[in-house]
Amino acid sequence: MAVDIERSRRLFTVEEYHRMGEAGILKPHDRVELIRGEIIEMSPIGRRHAAFVDNLTELLVVRLAGRAIVSVQSPVALAADSEPEPDLKLLRRRTVPYKDAEPTAPDVLLVIEVADTSLRYDRTVKLRLYSEAGIPEYWVVDCDAEAVEVHRAPTAGGYREVTRVTGEGTVSPAAFPDVRLTLAQIFA
Repeated sequence: MAVDIERSRRLFTVEEYHRMGEAGILKPHDRVELIRGEIIEMSPIGRRHAAFVDNLTELLVVRLAGRAIVSVQSPVALAADSEPEPDLKLLRRRTVPYKDAEPTAPDVLLVIEVADTSLRYDRTVKLRLYSEAGIPEYWVVDCDAEAVEVHRAPTAGGYREVTRVTGEGTVSPAAFPDVRLTLAQIFA
């Protein structure tokens, strides 16, 4: 008797996902995220990936102090069934502290995924997820090519504006055009 895989799959909500963590089913050291109801194991963090996340973190924290919150490898609730953990995100300052209510899509100014082994996934699944949620800007940092893909103007099917920055180029968050990051600084 053949089993229909689509019918036998059990999808989870963000609420159920959190309860699994509270119950100890998911451990704090588990590198997982909830994407469209599925618990997805994230790629291990390699040396270059970690270095580029660290570089971006330092650059953004220094330049955006008091203007935005730089959040590193922490979740954002995008839908009832999706809570990815991007490498970095810029959050708007708000009156309700983030300790009292987790960030959601309207709080996010920019999401950055640093892609070493996850490049294809970040360009497809994550891109669609962020665009559908209305995240205004999404950067894919390509570790191998030492390039940054800047995606802006989200739609239900992707982003209308895509720019690939290479070589001696610079990138700036749309929300903070005065903040210029050179690729040399990011990939140092």
